[in-house]
Amino acid sequence: MKIIRFTSKKLEKIYNRGQLRQRRVEEKVRKIIDDVRFLGDEALIKYTRKFDRVKLGLRQLKVSQIEISGAYANISPNFVSSLKVIMENINRFYRKQLRKSWRIKGAEGVVLGENYTPLERVGVYIPAGTAPLVSTVYMSVLPAKLAGVKKIVMISPPDKNGYINPHILVIADLLKVDEIYRVGGAQGVAALAYGTKTIPRVDKIVGPGNIYVSEAKRQVFGAVDIDMIAGPTELVIIANRFSDPKYIIADLLAQAEHAKGLAILITNSKSLANEVKSRLDGDNGYIILTKNLKQAAEIANKIAPEHLEILVQNPKGLLKDVKNAGAIFLGPYSPVAVGDYVAGPSHVLPTSGTARFFSGLNVSDFIKSSHIISYSKKALEKIREPLEKIAGIEGLVKHLDSVKARFIQ
Repeated sequence: MKIIRFTSKKLEKIYNRGQLRQRRVEEKVRKIIDDVRFLGDEALIKYTRKFDRVKLGLRQLKVSQIEISGAYANISPNFVSSLKVIMENINRFYRKQLRKSWRIKGAEGVVLGENYTPLERVGVYIPAGTAPLVSTVYMSVLPAKLAGVKKIVMISPPDKNGYINPHILVIADLLKVDEIYRVGGAQGVAALAYGTKTIPRVDKIVGPGNIYVSEAKRQVFGAVDIDMIAGPTELVIIANRFSDPKYIIADLLAQAEHAKGLAILITNSKSLANEVKSRLDGDNGYIILTKNLKQAAEIANKIAPEHLEILVQNPKGLLKDVKNAGAIFLGPYSPVAVGDYVAGPSHVLPTSGTARFFSGLNVSDFIKSSHIISYSKKALEKIREPLEKIAGIEGLVKHLDSVKARFIQ
């Protein structure tokens, strides 16, 4: 790891990492999306053969119920019981986010409010390139189920033999995912966004993916909603001389398991920085030296990481200074792995600095609201004067006439 000081120009590159979109990737993804829009399933089969090295027939795009049922024979007997504990943790967390429609009554017969309704159809992307992300199934599907989404469609790229990991299929089956398709990449995102003869169009696409998946989500946004544009995974650790170096090293090494991931230690301790550097080989991240912990929090806010671990002796005291992070892990016994797999909050989190404005996946991502406005004649008459003034300034005469029409005898 490289040790850099808080004054280093390299920090600007870290802060602005999300702005370095590759033109080559953008153009490739645009062509793939156009092909899927105009050629449909034919394009999906072509790109699955090209990128996944798997030849599929038209009827093989959808995973059959027979294959799903057969997946149970390829998992360990205690897998389902372990899964139940995890699911209860997730449900307990997300039940707190459920919203109820509401109304307020004002004077003269005014009623205002909001109706919350779940999305009809959601597409869930499950990565399976470098590793099948089994945990992403329950981390994405359970919040949608709790929100009341009517139909969930899942896509995941097939392995070299044309199959989807049996653990992914079992979890999806237990969570009653409606349809599963063996397709991934930008072509899978395009299919969910625009629909093909085989794959239905959805209202929203959620789930992480590689640079091509992320770019495809960016390009289809507007035709369909998305959760966020997630890039390579990230970890920032804030620590000081009281922090245990072996925990820091273990967590940084865990982060290095992800290809092209970002791993950063921010500390005001030179001795800790040197010890961590001496025990980590290769160029797999940065150590940033600061004057104090307050400055460490300021730098973390500018980085706005996906995961932020605070390993100082009083992590809650530093929490008030943290403004931008996808998920915050407090104390020495809260490694990112706990959040990745079992804690409860989804591990689908904003990356590349987008934690400045995006949040982790939650129930509200699967719910939309409609404003409710109801006026009596008496209430409408009472607000005619200010309404007439604004309509007059804007020059929208017919807007004004639509109000006046209600008072003509």
